[in-house]
Amino acid sequence: MNVFKKIYCRTFQSIFKMVIPLMPYREPKILKSMQEVVDILNEKKIKNILLVTDKSIRGLGLTAELENLVKENAINLSIFDDILPNPTIDMVESGLKVYKENGCEACVAFGGGSVMDCAKTILARVVKPRKSVQKMKGLLKIRKKLPPLFAVPTTAGTGSETTLAAVITDSKTHYKYAINDFSVIPHYAVLDYKTTLNLPKNVTSTTGMDALTHAVEAYIGRSTTKKTRAMAEEAVKLIVENLKLAYDEPHNEKARANMLKASYCAGVAFTVSYVGYVHAIAHSLGGQYGVPHGLANAIILPYMLKEYGKTAYEKLSKLAKISLIAENSDTEEVAAKKFIAYIEDLNKYFGIPTFVKELKEEDFDVLAGHADKEANPLYPVPKLMDENELKVVYRKLLPNSEK
Repeated sequence: MNVFKKIYCRTFQSIFKMVIPLMPYREPKILKSMQEVVDILNEKKIKNILLVTDKSIRGLGLTAELENLVKENAINLSIFDDILPNPTIDMVESGLKVYKENGCEACVAFGGGSVMDCAKTILARVVKPRKSVQKMKGLLKIRKKLPPLFAVPTTAGTGSETTLAAVITDSKTHYKYAINDFSVIPHYAVLDYKTTLNLPKNVTSTTGMDALTHAVEAYIGRSTTKKTRAMAEEAVKLIVENLKLAYDEPHNEKARANMLKASYCAGVAFTVSYVGYVHAIAHSLGGQYGVPHGLANAIILPYMLKEYGKTAYEKLSKLAKISLIAENSDTEEVAAKKFIAYIEDLNKYFGIPTFVKELKEEDFDVLAGHADKEANPLYPVPKLMDENELKVVYRKLLPNSEK
């Protein structure tokens, strides 16, 4: 990256860090059950709600308790369950139509990150009917209070129940729009481990690696606070202690509950301190090829940490020692490299590949251009890279590339 762009990026990030204490960050109120959701709806005298979910979640019967409770309480429930991974602008517009046609007053997002991102954007369109999704991308383009939003995570990974971000794909251009606004932080987060007990093993692993990526990228960046550092450290420790257990024993209630807590902590951390180039690259791959976000993050993370090199050693070393991956007597470099090796071993244990099978070298210019635009100047990464430098990482992600 040329020196002028570096100065611009670091100046932008420094100013942003200085104003963090002045920003209207908030955390959702944590609920533990569907009954609490209905109690709040009754308290607020809300009689029409939209349930945003996907067909597989409804097929597993995960929404049944909520559906029965609202019926018993004479609350009208409209259902939009056409969400797919990497939700598109078309899905948002379809959900918006259901919301308006049924006079809905609140929304329950029941699912993973794709469901929550779509629900957030539907409500953003409710309060900003004349602003297209394309015009919402970037920072603070909504700035208006949303109707009540209840987020019920069914995966322990995205952290979307805590965040000010929503990511939507333009199916025509294959570009992912990152929408960042305080107003899209859900008002309530329902952390009920029972919703995660039936997760397939591959979803448990990739969403868990997604949470790890959130915590690590927030921690090694240059915009941390005392609270976000503590949240990221707790998330990493919980993931190291529980992710394999949740994967091997899908109905282990303690492991599932701890992973939900880890995901929440990581979400709080990166909401304030942001992520880095792992996410920027993952979003480009999701937009272009539909690669699931957690899977993309898991594959990219060790490569990017190696690319950061010495600039990330100190903080990676702390995470390694806190989570007992490294010894307290290890040097920063040794401990940091042990942490990266642990991530590689974890990916191997879960059967996560070391490459992105859909990736084509002829797409590098478009992909790296999208990643550069998303990340710079916003993401306070330990080492700045432009699109040409990012192509080095894309190249390592190619099938049959020399690692």
